[in-house]
Amino acid sequence: MTNQTPIELISLVKTIADVLEKRHWTFTAVESCTGGWLSKVCTDRPGSSSWFDCGFVTYSNQSKQDLVNVSKKTLETYGAVSEQTAIEMAHGGLAHSSADMSVAITGIAGPDGGTIEKPVGTVWFAWAIKNQGAKTQKCQFEGDREHVRLQAVITALQGIIKNARD
Repeated sequence: MTNQTPIELISLVKTIADVLEKRHWTFTAVESCTGGWLSKVCTDRPGSSSWFDCGFVTYSNQSKQDLVNVSKKTLETYGAVSEQTAIEMAHGGLAHSSADMSVAITGIAGPDGGTIEKPVGTVWFAWAIKNQGAKTQKCQFEGDREHVRLQAVITALQGIIKNARD
C-alpha cells in the first residue's frame, strides 16, 4: 500500500459523497482506534450532512457497550479488536442512527497494546447496510501510530465506496 496524501483522502470522500447522494443514503461511522479521524475527514467536506449522519467514537470497551450495544460477553470472549466486535459496532451504529449504512473500525494503533495474536497494526473493519448482514475485513498495517490510523481511515473510506456500490 502506498502512502496517501490529504488530496487523495479528499478524492475518496468526494467519491463517497457522489455514490451515497445517488443512492439517497447516509452513513454513520463507529470508530475506536481512529478516534474520530474518519468522521472528521468526511465532515471536512461542505454539504456532508446530506450523506453523513453521525459518528461514534467508542474508544473504551464501556463506550462500545453503552453507545452501540457491543455485548460484554463479546468483548470478554473475543476482545475489542475482533471481527465479532466490529460487526456488533457496525450494527449498533445503525441501530442508534438513521443511517442506511455504517462502518466500524477497531484496532491496535500502538505503540503499545499488541500481543502475539493481535500485534500492533491489527485492525478489523465491518461495513453494514440496514436490514442486511455485515462485511468484514482484517488488516495488518505497518508503521507508527499515525500511519496505522491513516491506513485504517483510507481502508474504511475505500470500503464505504465498494459496499455502497455493490
